[in-house]
Amino acid sequence: MQQIFLKCAAQGVQAPTGHWILGLLSAPWFLAAIAAEIVCFVIWLTVLAEVELSKAFPLSALSYVLIIAVAFLLFDEQLTALQVGGSCLILAGIWCIGGAPVTEDTRPRGARNSH
Repeated sequence: MQQIFLKCAAQGVQAPTGHWILGLLSAPWFLAAIAAEIVCFVIWLTVLAEVELSKAFPLSALSYVLIIAVAFLLFDEQLTALQVGGSCLILAGIWCIGGAPVTEDTRPRGARNSH
């Protein structure tokens, strides 16, 4: 979400001059990107509190697939077969990791997390 807002903000800024940064910092899309980043950070911390890191982190790879789709759908960017294939591989990897069976913890007691 943040990347989409940043793209909109960047498109709204005039050609780079000495004051373009001030225009960017006051752009509504840029402020929306900052707000979205804060919201996503809170959501991510909530996810990490509830889900194993090894299961949660691969979900962050979904952002690559979503950004490619949004760039194609909203910004009329070209979509290549390589991007589609790569996106399918990312989704397959997420599915494999997320669907991995939970096994009994065989680590010594001292190496286990004490949740």
